[in-house]
Amino acid sequence: MKKYIIIIGIVGMTFSCSKNPFTGKKNLNFVSNSQLFPSAFQQYSTFLNENKVITASPDAKRVENVGMKIKAAAEKYLNANGHVGYLNDYKWEYKLVESKDVNAWCMPGGKIVVYTGILPITKDEAGLATVMGHEVSHALANHGAQRMSAAQLQQIGAVGVAVATGGQTAERQQMWMQAYGLGSQFGGMLPFSRSHETEADMIGLTLMAIAGYNPETAIGFWERMSANSGGGAPPEFMSTHPSDATRIAKIKSLIPQAKAEAAKYGVVFK
Repeated sequence: MKKYIIIIGIVGMTFSCSKNPFTGKKNLNFVSNSQLFPSAFQQYSTFLNENKVITASPDAKRVENVGMKIKAAAEKYLNANGHVGYLNDYKWEYKLVESKDVNAWCMPGGKIVVYTGILPITKDEAGLATVMGHEVSHALANHGAQRMSAAQLQQIGAVGVAVATGGQTAERQQMWMQAYGLGSQFGGMLPFSRSHETEADMIGLTLMAIAGYNPETAIGFWERMSANSGGGAPPEFMSTHPSDATRIAKIKSLIPQAKAEAAKYGVVFK
């Protein structure tokens, strides 16, 4: 068993790591933009064709306006920190789509959708900037590519366990596979997803602050989101997202950092 685990580790280390320009951390990522973006753009176009896109309304214009400000903030930050050209492959687009779902998302490459169902909770531009800053941050940090890379390694690991236990009884092999599945899911993939959410919160706060939106307003948005959910979320260790209380507490701790970063670009909040 040990030699197969070592092989899996070597395979993981062999693949390239990408450096997050916002955190400075190295992340496992062997899916390039040239591989990922065309597919994401196609899926985005298909989605828009199959759903009702709101155009020319005040809300639609607000979504586009906030999106452009977040994009400009990202460019300022990246250019100032030695990442000129980082966004060259991004094709920014901001669309408001009619749906009761309380949601928004950003596909790899900067394709953003905001559902009308979330607007009563965002309330204003600052609330919208909280949402869009968070979603854009997932794309900027290449979280989609990282999760794809991790999922592929998880599959390689499952094959390794199957091979390593091939000489055992079917019952014992099933036991090992089940243990690997639970361990890799709750011990790896779910915390990996939660770390992405926290990272997107941190980057999003910085971007909204540079864009001129007071990051303190993010607290009110997430409190409204928490009230809207009605407390029906699963336990945090079984969820891809941090609990509402954990998220809000972390956001409060990150606000001074976001304000300090914005001050470097002449944006100061009282």
